[in-house]
Amino acid sequence: MKKIKVISVCGSGTVTSSMIAGKVKDVLADNGFRATTVEVNPGGVEQELSSGNWDIIVHTSPLRGKYDIPTINAVGFLTGMDEEGFIEELLETANGLDL
Repeated sequence: MKKIKVISVCGSGTVTSSMIAGKVKDVLADNGFRATTVEVNPGGVEQELSSGNWDIIVHTSPLRGKYDIPTINAVGFLTGMDEEGFIEELLETANGLDL
């Protein structure tokens, strides 16, 4: 399995980001990836990026800046509206990384 590191972002950095992180781990595991995740609020993204080597950011809250790694809006994954679109983008992005 390929290893992938994902930052999950929501407004408070707790409940929603944890739920999204769990679902992202499941989707990735079903497709040959072993994901490590961390859950943060938008203000915690910079700190995580500076302290680790992360591959993707998934978010349900607006991000505070532009980052050098792919970012994917996960609101559809949260609400169930266009969930398949999120999953498709997540897998396409993950498969395109040099892991």
